[in-house]
Amino acid sequence: MKYSVAVIIPTYNRARTLRRALESVFEQTRQPEEVCVIDDGSTDSTEVLVKEHFSQVIYIRQQNLGVSAARNAGVEATSSDCVAFLDSDDEWLPKKLEVQLSELEASPDIRLVHSDEIWIRNGKRVNQMHKHKKSGGYIFPLCLPLCAISPSAAVLHRSLLADVGGFDESLPACEDYDLWLRICCKERVLYVDNPLLMKYGGHEDQLSKHYWGMDRFRVQSLTKLLSSGSLDADQGRLVQKTLLEKVTILRNGASKRAKLEDVRYYDQLLKMHGSLISEAHDD
Repeated sequence: MKYSVAVIIPTYNRARTLRRALESVFEQTRQPEEVCVIDDGSTDSTEVLVKEHFSQVIYIRQQNLGVSAARNAGVEATSSDCVAFLDSDDEWLPKKLEVQLSELEASPDIRLVHSDEIWIRNGKRVNQMHKHKKSGGYIFPLCLPLCAISPSAAVLHRSLLADVGGFDESLPACEDYDLWLRICCKERVLYVDNPLLMKYGGHEDQLSKHYWGMDRFRVQSLTKLLSSGSLDADQGRLVQKTLLEKVTILRNGASKRAKLEDVRYYDQLLKMHGSLISEAHDD
């Protein structure tokens, strides 16, 4: 079985890096059937760049709604069997789609494949820390501390998004963490242990620089997952343990900054989920 694939590129005021991202798509050894750029309300030259130099691209302009809404809009606007996400500041290596689609086609029971990546920070290559090490198989426990799959590294079957839903548009950050949890609590994933993209960081418009305490959003995601009814007992205990660890750190930080409303909120979470873990241990 040969899959078709749509490339989804959300962007906001990144004309300076979008060209590089798009060129890396059109230099692929296996060309995608669709390429969709979702312009999330840019005020720079993004629209001119796409329309003048990449006229074959599906170009969608929307008001500034965030990266989750942009990616979801791209999924809605395309129809290929698979979707491949590419952040507009990243760059694929030439065989990225060829390798990953071949992996999916050879394992039709698996619906997501990701890969290793090369990290560039402030123009220099850096080594990933051990906590960022990627892997395949049943990786749900590895997805709990932090994001275990990079959006630009992932290719997934469209049916997977239909089953678990798209990106959560209420999350201003960690939306990828949230999606991978919903997928990986149910599915095994494939992993290509070779770098297939260049992942750039260190620039000022990264989401991680816009928001302090990214674990705030991970706590929101973990709390939502616990109430979803989609976890088995072991998964639930793992999520509660991770939630308590993150909430304790956030609560202590809020206390030091005298954020009393936040302290009360985190105390409620600690009380509720701490008692649930105690009850599970008593059983």
